[in-house]
Amino acid sequence: MQTGRPSKHPRTPFGERLHAAREAAGLSQAQVAEKMGIAQNAYAMWERHPVALKPQQIEKLSAIVGVSVEFFFGKVAAKQPRGGPVGKARRVFESLSKLPRHHQQRIIGVVEALVAQSSTEH
Repeated sequence: MQTGRPSKHPRTPFGERLHAAREAAGLSQAQVAEKMGIAQNAYAMWERHPVALKPQQIEKLSAIVGVSVEFFFGKVAAKQPRGGPVGKARRVFESLSKLPRHHQQRIIGVVEALVAQSSTEH
């Protein structure tokens, strides 16, 4: 699922694995960057350009996105995503993820309000 604007730079193999793990964990670049204690644009470079990370950074990244350190080096496959919507709900939310962020936030607000209202009615 494509999020954000397309980049002019193709991802490195490490960047591809990092991006896939972050997306599977349902995290934004900003969320991962905050947990890592770095700026979002610095993190974005990790997904797009060759980088030399410290072992501690790789360990922390693996804990944040929920994969093994070996996954980042292509030694093991990523865990399959757990749960999440299925069927029509999944297709709707995948379409939602392609909308501009401000539209996503408005729609999510409406859905959250409906879910909250529905749970108080039961």
